[in-house]
Amino acid sequence: MKDLNYFVPFFLAALSAFVLPMLGLSSLLANPVNAIVGLEVKIPVTARTAASLGANRRGSGIVIDDEGRVLTIGYLILEASKVSLVDVDGKTVPATVIGYDGDTGFGIVQALTPLQAEPLALGDSSQLQVGSQLQVVSREIDSVLQEVIVMDRENFAGYWEYLLEDALFTTPAVPAFAGAGLINDQGELVGIGSLFVRRPFADQLVPANMFVPIAALQPILSELIEQGQVSKPPKPWLGVTVVEQYGRVLVQSVGKNSPASQSGLAEGDLILKINEVAVSDLEELFRAIWGQGEAGVRIPMTILKGNQLQQIEVVSADRRNFYRLQRYD
Repeated sequence: MKDLNYFVPFFLAALSAFVLPMLGLSSLLANPVNAIVGLEVKIPVTARTAASLGANRRGSGIVIDDEGRVLTIGYLILEASKVSLVDVDGKTVPATVIGYDGDTGFGIVQALTPLQAEPLALGDSSQLQVGSQLQVVSREIDSVLQEVIVMDRENFAGYWEYLLEDALFTTPAVPAFAGAGLINDQGELVGIGSLFVRRPFADQLVPANMFVPIAALQPILSELIEQGQVSKPPKPWLGVTVVEQYGRVLVQSVGKNSPASQSGLAEGDLILKINEVAVSDLEELFRAIWGQGEAGVRIPMTILKGNQLQQIEVVSADRRNFYRLQRYD
């Protein structure tokens, strides 16, 4: 007989496909389908993110007000030169980027002509618990709505110098997650889709999605709309991608002309300490770097390059300047 853990993913999928609809969740929802729009984004081939994220990006967004503002995941619109929205009637509408926040990952675009859409209210994502029954709405999903459950919620550290507190992880995984909306039983938006991940569950890794909780948006929403970015001092940024390996932090790549590259930090280096504070995982690394001060501060670090210990110093920068983020008014 197979180990019980073998059946866990199948149980979760069955729960979503058969049990949740029987509970009547769909009937409790408002009409999130009318709030979903498709995003079609053009990026200059010379943009820094073109190689890693693509020059032609597609995803979803959620209309959040009567002014035609659309909330999405920020990497879809990072360095965008052209943005189009596809509304519920299939009409293509030109749009412009009005806000991006690298700390949370949220992006906001503005439709330039009227959308055929019904905005969704923002819900309270802090009330979600493990086992909460939700739905995902995505422009790319044939059935449009898919039932999911909250698998867990905890801090998420991303290799691109990103740390999201209280991230939401749901299962079963939705393939078209980028910019998808996570909807509670009141028909309110409680999260925006960001990633496909594998999460530990019952001694194995289960496919899941990571959603950015709406609770992270509410304190910064007005600033993103009015200013395009938040007004708090920017965090120091190095321009590296890093991964955890056997209790150490390994440099996977270094951005061209980034602060890290100018300091001599290179692919394959191990980062052992930040200003004499030992770091063993991504969260420790990012908190140690950000604890040194604002963007522009010098970051002393101890690294292992090959078989040699070295002391180096990286002059940090503001990530927004590196990616030449701008408003397209």
